[in-house]
Amino acid sequence: MKIVVIGGSGLVGSQVVSRLAEHGHEAIAASPNTGVNTLTGEGLREVLEGAEVVVDVSNSPSFEDAAVLEFFERSTGNLLAAEASAGVKHHVALSVVGTEKMADHGYFKAKSVQETIIRGSSIPYSIVHATQFYEFLKSIAELATEGEEVRLPPVVFQPLASEDVARCVARTAVGAPVNGIVEVAGPETFRMDELIRRALAARNDPRTVVTDPEAPYFGTYEVDDTTLVPAGEAVLGDVRFQDWLQRQLAAAR
Repeated sequence: MKIVVIGGSGLVGSQVVSRLAEHGHEAIAASPNTGVNTLTGEGLREVLEGAEVVVDVSNSPSFEDAAVLEFFERSTGNLLAAEASAGVKHHVALSVVGTEKMADHGYFKAKSVQETIIRGSSIPYSIVHATQFYEFLKSIAELATEGEEVRLPPVVFQPLASEDVARCVARTAVGAPVNGIVEVAGPETFRMDELIRRALAARNDPRTVVTDPEAPYFGTYEVDDTTLVPAGEAVLGDVRFQDWLQRQLAAAR
């Protein structure tokens, strides 16, 4: 089966391509680096020729509100139009657990718009909602840092490894369209402040994590115990946080 992975050279996309190829599929990594640009439409017709499935794990190069909204509107519209012309049978998109609860502004508004465009298309689809990645815990801490303090809310948090996200996306791509949402989350739940404290300590980071129920998520979003965890039954990843962390620390030595 020919499967085109938009954003196929990124953190998740490259792993999706590898997993699909390991299972005998013709997995094509498509990105501006390979001459495929969903914003301009460049290369889309050529790369989609003969494709049965398209996986979109691309992301905006800018996270400024207007720029990220424009990216997902234009990119998704161009991609779905090209897929319709090419006869693609299944569109798979990676999105985020909690999008509907944080859709008033910023990045999550853009992701919500992307999902709405997908649902309005004629192409059968599956949207994978993933919780936050272990790989982005450092960014969460950076954006919550004031001086030597990291102010974080004690909300329930269920992050996972990017490899588990890729595994779920790849499985979804080779399955039948669900015309709805598949949720994937980590195998363990934590309190956000506690997990970041643990991650910083493991790296001998001197910053102090301060528990602050009013602290925003990513410096912007108000969250509670229901925002960042699956709403219902979810696919659970295999990689536990401590195992992932030990691998990261070993690789850095």
